[in-house]
Amino acid sequence: MIRTPLTGRRSYAQLEKVERTYIGMLVEMMLRAELELPRGQKLDTRLCGHEVDIKHTMGSGWMIPGEAVGHPLILSAADEKTSLCYLGLVVARPEYLRGGQNQDKKTSLRADAWENILWLYQSQPYPPNFWRGMTDAQADLIMAGKSGNERMKRLFRAVQGVPITRATIEDVAKQKDPTRRIRADGPNGTRNTLLREGILVLTKEFDRPLMQALGLPVGDVVAYTPKDAAERQTARGHGHALP
Repeated sequence: MIRTPLTGRRSYAQLEKVERTYIGMLVEMMLRAELELPRGQKLDTRLCGHEVDIKHTMGSGWMIPGEAVGHPLILSAADEKTSLCYLGLVVARPEYLRGGQNQDKKTSLRADAWENILWLYQSQPYPPNFWRGMTDAQADLIMAGKSGNERMKRLFRAVQGVPITRATIEDVAKQKDPTRRIRADGPNGTRNTLLREGILVLTKEFDRPLMQALGLPVGDVVAYTPKDAAERQTARGHGHALP
């Protein structure tokens, strides 16, 4: 959601207020679509005949508008540091809420009211923010490549043994058909160039057995440099012509 290559920001904390608001709206729309819920007349949706508000947070609590007081809430939360997420239900009863309001006339749940949340799931892992694990210098070096091929080569040289999602590939390649960069695209393509350097670019569609044989996590794309002769022989046995 942060789209680091486009925004230049690598974490939620670096986003502008309007960008954080957009993420909350996007989560609301995705939840409605995933749960096949209709739009509400007064609040975000309707559930079992009740108007329901959907609130999302990446922080320590949810901001609840005045019109949602007394109504059920669908609460979602994500912790970027731990890559864990949460989903629960609660009724925004007045006695559960803090007395004060912010300048937007919103309030929040009292700390002792959290025990009234019905958690549908807690501490569920989700894909971590890929760019958060890099320094600014590393990310800048990757994105400084003048072509999609060059950026992809820098990415796979720098990040190995870690699953890289297709969304990240698209962000880095910045071109149509970004997955072309991870296919055998002629002798000067990313995959073949890196293979000559001894670096494998593996995809779960075609290389799952090799990922597992090398003890790698299975992900959309994983770059890896075999550590010894045995690993290089294993790769050759799976059809990768390492030097």
